[in-house]
Amino acid sequence: MPYKFESIPINNPKHDRRVKLTDEDRVKIVEEYKTGLISQRKLAEKYGVSRRLISFIINPEKYEQSKKQFAERQKDGRYYDREKHREYMRRHRKHKKKLYQEGLLKEND
Repeated sequence: MPYKFESIPINNPKHDRRVKLTDEDRVKIVEEYKTGLISQRKLAEKYGVSRRLISFIINPEKYEQSKKQFAERQKDGRYYDREKHREYMRRHRKHKKKLYQEGLLKEND
């Protein structure tokens, strides 16, 4: 039987480790890149993310194309490593449990 905290979503982006950038950060990245004074590589260093993520933020069409390619390749069974997935899920559940115990994860957050 699953623990209570597993069914509660993490609605606060500052506690969700999967979220790297806020919506405000994304808008700033697009504005900074449009000035032409800073490269994608420098933006990636500044915000602590990959250059690929910066590229996807600047070119949303490229992101959509990448999602389609991923879906096609996933059908073949690629990209799935059972042990890796188990480890990721273990870490995520441990993080959620910690948030729940600290009172940062609430049912009606």
